[in-house]
This record gives sequence, structure tokens and C-alpha cells, in this order.
Amino acid sequence: MIQMIATAMAAETAYAAGAAPKMDPLHHFQVVKYVPLELFGYDISISNSVVWMWIAVAAVMTFFHYGLRDKGRVPGRMQSLAESGLLFVRGVVKEIVGAEGARFFPLIFTLFFFVLFCNLVGLIPGSFTATSQLVVTGTLAGAIFIFCTLLGFYKHGAHYLKFFVPSGLPVALLPLMVPIEIISYLARPVSLSVRLFANMTAGHTVLAVLFFFTATLPWFGAWLPFGFSVVFTAVEIFIGFIQAYIFTILTCVYLNDALHMH
Repeated sequence: MIQMIATAMAAETAYAAGAAPKMDPLHHFQVVKYVPLELFGYDISISNSVVWMWIAVAAVMTFFHYGLRDKGRVPGRMQSLAESGLLFVRGVVKEIVGAEGARFFPLIFTLFFFVLFCNLVGLIPGSFTATSQLVVTGTLAGAIFIFCTLLGFYKHGAHYLKFFVPSGLPVALLPLMVPIEIISYLARPVSLSVRLFANMTAGHTVLAVLFFFTATLPWFGAWLPFGFSVVFTAVEIFIGFIQAYIFTILTCVYLNDALHMH
């Protein structure tokens, strides 16, 4: 927070001196290439987005390494948090997918904590929120969509196409309802990716604007946006958890549809 305020103050000073353009609240969403790389014509550069995804993965691994390293009969704080996280995700999978979803638990567990920690590390001053990039959330959602679709055809074969024909539907309504079901099915990765991307972008933009006002207003007028920024940071932590939870819930729903066609 202090770093962001200092950056905003420096930008405003430069702007007042005519040495820089006015601060853009969306500047911290810009992808910056650290190591430009290209492979077979494809851009695989290491950017700030990639680095902060690595940091999020390292944070998850560190958290569970220290949380589950010394398993005591009376768990400490770290062990309690780690075990609560495991039990929470396992409960979600069991409740939505059922007993058959146990083999997909590692996938759901990894997905939940990856999205959660990407959301949370993005609140660190000077960091980058990978989940505020549509290409990141779109890749995750697209991979989930393709995996669940292939799983459905693998388990049910051509019978999986009956998923687009609601049970008990009159034949006369088939030309109307089948296209609607197909469009609804194809919209899954769009809604899954845009929801996470939009929430992370909107929340961090509001925080950037509040920090900007805190840094540029006189001290007697800066307390109000500063107070709002503190409260909104707590709200953003909660929203980061909720968005990871929703992303996981919908993934489990799609898995359940592929397995059971309900």
C-alpha cells in the first residue's frame, strides 16, 4: 500500500511538472515482457503475468509444505489452515460430483488454490494480478471446458449428445430448444472466464483510484479515500476467495454433467 501511494505521488508530481502523462488507473494491468522469447513463431516471453503466476504457485507449495510438514495430534495454526483447505475442497467435490469425483480431487484442489493465491498475491503493492488478464482466465476456462467435453464423450459415447435434448421435451420444440442448449453449453467457458476476469479487474481498479486520491488530495481530505481503501482491501480479499470458490463450484458442476448427465 505504501509503495502504491508513493508511486501515485511520484506520478502526480511528474504530471504537475509536465514531465509525464496523468496516471492511468489501469496501468498496473499492463503486461510487461521481462525476457522476450519466441518458439516456432509463437510468443512465449516471460512477462510479469508469468512471474506472478510462478510466485502464486510457490506460495501455495510453501503454505502446504509448512502446514503439513509436522503433523501433530494437536494441530497448530498452519496445520489447521492447511487441513481446513483440504477438507473444504474435498467437501465441495464430494457434494457436487459425488464419490466418483474423488479421482478428480487433485485437479480441483490445484485449480482452487491456484486461482485463490493468484487473486491474493495481486493485492501485494507492486504486484500483478494474473487473474485480471482474460487470456489467463480464458485459458483455464477453455481447458476445463475441453476436458469435461472429452470426458463426457469418453464415458457416454455418442449418447452424450442427449445432453442437449431436455428430458420429456416434445418433438415439436426440438428445433427451438436444442440450439438454445448448444449455445448455453458453448457459453460455459465464456461466462467462467469473464466472471473471474471482470471481478478482479474491477476491484483492483477501484483500489488504484482510491490510492490515487489518497496520494493527491491534501492531508485533511485524504483520510476518507484512505479509509475506504483499507476497507475495500478487506473486501477484495473476501472477493478473491469467493471468485476462486465460484470457479471451483462451476468446474465441479461441469464435471458432474460430464459424468452423470443430470
